[in-house]
Amino acid sequence: MHHAFKLVADWFDRVDPGTHRRIKGLRLVTAYGIAVALGTLHDFASLAPATVSLGGLAGSFALWASVSEARTTRYESSRDLVLLCLAAATGATLFALLASIALSAGAAGYAGGEWILISGAFAVGALKRYGVLGAGIGSQIYIGELTAYTMKLSPVDVQAIAVAALIAIVSAVVPRLLSGPAEKPTLMAALATVPARGPRGYPAEFVMGVQAASAALAIVVLNGLFGLTESAWAITACVYVVSGTASGTLERGRRRVIGTLIGVPLALCFLPLVAHAPLLVWCAASVAMVVYAMALPERYDVACGAFAFTLLVTLAVGGEHSLPVLFARLWETVLGVGIGIVTALFVMPLREEAVRRATDSASAEK
Repeated sequence: MHHAFKLVADWFDRVDPGTHRRIKGLRLVTAYGIAVALGTLHDFASLAPATVSLGGLAGSFALWASVSEARTTRYESSRDLVLLCLAAATGATLFALLASIALSAGAAGYAGGEWILISGAFAVGALKRYGVLGAGIGSQIYIGELTAYTMKLSPVDVQAIAVAALIAIVSAVVPRLLSGPAEKPTLMAALATVPARGPRGYPAEFVMGVQAASAALAIVVLNGLFGLTESAWAITACVYVVSGTASGTLERGRRRVIGTLIGVPLALCFLPLVAHAPLLVWCAASVAMVVYAMALPERYDVACGAFAFTLLVTLAVGGEHSLPVLFARLWETVLGVGIGIVTALFVMPLREEAVRRATDSASAEK
């Protein structure tokens, strides 16, 4: 046992020698925990309909805002966290309103509400044009839509979304103020840089948005034709696999599949513990999120495996024990990655040569 703990500690030190990312990972877990705890308080929970998990909604906003934030100083980090939480609330509100319009028009509504995620998919890529904060806001808009889709929110839940945003802001900002200068912006900063220009001079970020939206649209069509188990998982996979070049997308897709192939079976091994030791399962999920923060962006495969593990064990703790649904995380991730790669290769493809030309041109101008 001592040897196993030493191996784990050595791996942590090798991946994160300055402990910066471990602190960030602990902050993610803390922000989520505070948001869930505040959301369950009677004074707050009474402001939301009984069908809405205020803690879960706020926790999602706070967790992913903390992931996307990548500043050095307390002031800049706190400012960005506020904006990122508001961006998630905006995405959730947008979904709630558009889903209501779809229902009133006789469309598929909640059953096919994943079509609304196409707008968030475009924002994830397109807003990278505005740097680290823009990349985070685009991601948070999609996360807000995805959370609203999962919770089946409607216009009557807009007040709950607003309260969840306020809870998320407090939950995300307080841990960041306490962590101080012990962090370095290592996550989103590296993911937000896109030096290339697309075909016909289009900004690469716009092209990435088009590619992600096209892939999401393809999955929506497939869901309408064949009925996917959890189409949102496939959409999420294709959205976040799109990179600044076609080869980069191929590499990210490979890493995401490898990570998911490891994370899902590992999570399924923990299912017998759900009923007998839920606290142990939550501890394992928390450690996995710390690993997620440590692994991004250099070890995307490890990060994807850690998140897949966290998602499945938390679903199981929440009462989802259907093996077909849990296994769907694996095959729908593969489906989403495959479609994302195809769109990156054939829909306005971004080539390595374009990256080199753009870099050389910028150097010549200097």
